[in-house]
Amino acid sequence: MEFNAVKEAGSVRTDVLIVGAGPTGLVLAIDLARRGVPAVLVERSDRLFPGSRGKGLQPRTLEVLDDLGLAGSVRAAGRAYPRMLDRVGPDGTGRGREWDMIGRGTPSEGDPYPDGLLIGQSRFQELLYAHLRSLGGAVEFGAGMTSFDQDADGVTARLADGRTVRSRYLVAGDGGRSGVRRALGIEMHGESVDPKPMLVADLTVTADADVDDVNWHLWNGSPDGGVALCPLPGEAGLFQLIAQYADANAVPDTSAAGVRKLLASRTPVTEAQVIEVRWASDFRPRAALAERYRAGRVLIAGDAAHIHSPAGGQGLNTSVQDAYNLGWKLAQVLRHGAPDALLDSYEQERRAVAAGVLGMTTRLHRTFLTGENSRRPDEVSQLALHYRGGPLSAGRAGCLEAGDRAPDGPLPEGRIFDLLRGPHFTLLAVDTPAPALDLDLDQVRVHALGPYAAYGRGLFLIRPDGYVGWAGESAAGLDAYLTSVGVRRP
Repeated sequence: MEFNAVKEAGSVRTDVLIVGAGPTGLVLAIDLARRGVPAVLVERSDRLFPGSRGKGLQPRTLEVLDDLGLAGSVRAAGRAYPRMLDRVGPDGTGRGREWDMIGRGTPSEGDPYPDGLLIGQSRFQELLYAHLRSLGGAVEFGAGMTSFDQDADGVTARLADGRTVRSRYLVAGDGGRSGVRRALGIEMHGESVDPKPMLVADLTVTADADVDDVNWHLWNGSPDGGVALCPLPGEAGLFQLIAQYADANAVPDTSAAGVRKLLASRTPVTEAQVIEVRWASDFRPRAALAERYRAGRVLIAGDAAHIHSPAGGQGLNTSVQDAYNLGWKLAQVLRHGAPDALLDSYEQERRAVAAGVLGMTTRLHRTFLTGENSRRPDEVSQLALHYRGGPLSAGRAGCLEAGDRAPDGPLPEGRIFDLLRGPHFTLLAVDTPAPALDLDLDQVRVHALGPYAAYGRGLFLIRPDGYVGWAGESAAGLDAYLTSVGVRRP
C-alpha cells in the first residue's frame, strides 16, 4: 500500500492525520509508514524544532529505535552521558566533585542497551525525519491546523492554507499547549513542581571558554540560582544551558543578549565567548496529566497528554513510546479489521505509565542541580515499565507475565530482537514444541527456541511493540486473543 495520501483539489483524504512533527509525530508517522497505513503529518512551523528541549534517550527507547531501524544511526550521532562536575571557587573556575548521574552498565543477554544516550532533540528529530523520508513519508511544513470536526466515520480538519484533510483518525502530537486538546475540552490535572522559573537554551562557545566536552558542568555558587552546561554531541563547542532562578518572581530574558549576560554572571564563560544562542525558552516546572487520551476519533499523545519536569529525562522518551504503542493499534484497526475498541487500550496502558513517570520526575526535580543525591535511579531506564493487568495482557508462563517487556537473548544465529524486529506479532515457543496453528505469517511469525532462563518454558506471543501480550503453557486461549487484536486466519 502506498504511504502517500490521496490528494484532490483543495483537499486530502488519508487514514491518519498527525498534527505536530516533534518526536511523537515523527515516530508515529514512521511506524505507520512501515505498516503501509496512509498518513499525513502536518507541522505549523516551517522547519523542525531547532532546539534541545530534550537531550537523552533511555534504554527502552533505544530498543524501540532498534525495532524501527534507527538504533545504528542514532547511536552513531549520540554519545554516553558525560560525568557531572561541580565547578567551585569564587570565580567558578575550580573543579570539584565528579560523579556519574546514571550508573554505567554493560550489555547483558536480556538488555542490549543498558545505558542512556545523550543526543540533542534537534539532531534526533533530523534522524527521524530522514528515516521517514526513506520510507516514502513526508512532513508538510507551514501547515498549521486551524480547526476540525469529527463524525462517526472520521475527522475533517482545516489547514491555514485553506485546504481540508479528511481522515479516519486524528492524532495530536502538538505539544504541552496542544490546541487539539483544548478544542476537545480535555483538562490537564497536575501541580507546579517548582514555583521558580527556569531557562533552557542551546548555544555555542569559543574554544578558549572555560568548559570542556568531557564533563557536564554545574555551578551552584550564585545566589541567583544554579546553572548547568551540558556538551551536546555532533559539534565542537555546542552546549545545552539550563538555569534555575532563586527568585520566583524573576522574568527570564530569553534573548541572545540576555542568555549571554546570565551565563557571564554565574559562570566563568564570558559574553564574548558565546558565539551563538540558537534557541532559548523559559518555563516553570510543572507535572500534569490529561484526564483522557481519546475523544471519539481523535487521540492525543506525547506532551499533549503529559507534561514533565525535565529531571530524569523522561518526557521525550515517554512521548516516543506513546507513539510506538499507538502505531500498531491503528494499523490493526485500519488494515486488519480489529475492533475500534482496540484503540481504547492506548489510553488504558499509556496513561497509567505517564502517571507513574510524572511522580518519579517530580521527586527527581527536588535534587536537580544539587550534590550528593543527584544520581538518577535505575527506573529512569524505563526497562521495567509493563502493562500487567492491562486490557491486552492475558496469562503467564515460565518467568514472564503478560504485559512484561520481552527480553532480548542470544540465538544460534542472531538474537531474539532480530526475530521481533518488524511490524508483526511473534509467537515464541521456548523449550516447548511450537503449536500447529493456521496463522497468517505476515502478521504472526512463529519461532521455536531452546531453553532460555529469561523466559522459562512456555508459549509467548510478543506484541509488535515488544511486550508479551499473551502467555501460556499450551495454545488454549491464543486464538481468541489473536482475534481480539485483529489477527485473522488466512
